Amino acid sequence: MNAPAHLPPDRGAQAREAHRVTLIGAVIDLTVGLLKIVAGWVVGSAALIADGIHSFSDLVTDGFVMAATHFGRQAPDSDHPYGHGRIETLATLWLGSVLIFVAGGIAWASLTRLLAGEPIPAPGLWAIGVAVFSLAAKEWIFRYTMVVARRIRSRLLEANAWHSRSDALSTGVVLVGLVAAQLGAGWVDAVAAIIVGIMVGQVGWRLLWESGRELIDTALPENDQVQMKAIAEAVPGVDSVHDLRTRSVGSHVVLDLHIVVPPRLTVSEAHEIGNAVSRQLRNAYPELADVTFHIDPEDDSDQIEHSLRPGLPLRQDVESMLDEAWQDCPVWQDRVALDLHYLAEQIDVSVYVSELPPQQSLEDAAQELRQASHELTWLGRLRVWQGPGKG
Repeated sequence: MNAPAHLPPDRGAQAREAHRVTLIGAVIDLTVGLLKIVAGWVVGSAALIADGIHSFSDLVTDGFVMAATHFGRQAPDSDHPYGHGRIETLATLWLGSVLIFVAGGIAWASLTRLLAGEPIPAPGLWAIGVAVFSLAAKEWIFRYTMVVARRIRSRLLEANAWHSRSDALSTGVVLVGLVAAQLGAGWVDAVAAIIVGIMVGQVGWRLLWESGRELIDTALPENDQVQMKAIAEAVPGVDSVHDLRTRSVGSHVVLDLHIVVPPRLTVSEAHEIGNAVSRQLRNAYPELADVTFHIDPEDDSDQIEHSLRPGLPLRQDVESMLDEAWQDCPVWQDRVALDLHYLAEQIDVSVYVSELPPQQSLEDAAQELRQASHELTWLGRLRVWQGPGKG
């Protein structure tokens, strides 16, 4: 029974969902960012101010994410036949760079303050309350954004969710520093701010690393490739699969593979087997945006690329050479069809006739043709058939 057809994702609906969750996150970032900076300024907490700046960096990237998901989810066009997914990749690179820049500024300012030994007063319970509220809000938007990111398979949105999670984690560190300062250990506030900077920098580096790997067309994880190969080889009519290659384009995946089928299938049957493989793979991996398959009549994975080898003659030249070699053979002159199979660096030839010459069997006719063409080095298996499809 055929697998259900794979329906392409609704890019417009995905973009709208990404915009909605990002806009909600932007409102939260604006609110908690203002609260942190105001509270940090009033009580003199470098860690709380640094955390507020981190929240505002989230606000800036929220706007960038909205733009990137809008343009990155547009359908392919003549200039971008693989789609616009790399826009999301570039946006993720930018997001990682911003995080590293912010992390460096936070850590440097806090380290300077710590070494200078500036006195840090107790922040008060209301500043601690601001940190608790901010932590809860950022953790909630992280979880909400991650759910949407996985549903629409957006790596950029997932990166933005982790950006929010980094803010929640850093706020947790700041909260520890505020409580310590309230208890008289003011230096903990500066140490907490440095830790925040390191954490933010780690997130930024991870985003840069993953996006960079995508830009140089890094393949999917090995277990995914093994699973894809197993799915393809389970399709009836597939002998084996080789040269399976994958790469990511934004939130989508591009796949190409070579499918080995029985060598004497018709072109249309072999192509339909390839279509069945493509359908099965798309059903198993909905993120597949483009599947390109190459049909092989034999496994040539350990050989030099065909285009780099001397080629065999094509049908027009084959018929011309056979005409010259077999011009005196009645079975050739009375042929009704000719099949060519390019296998093992030779051409197998099947000649079809409606009737055989008197007193001549199929084997006699084939032997006559073999003897007349012994100089054709490219000629492989030779068979004569009476009537197309009848032996």
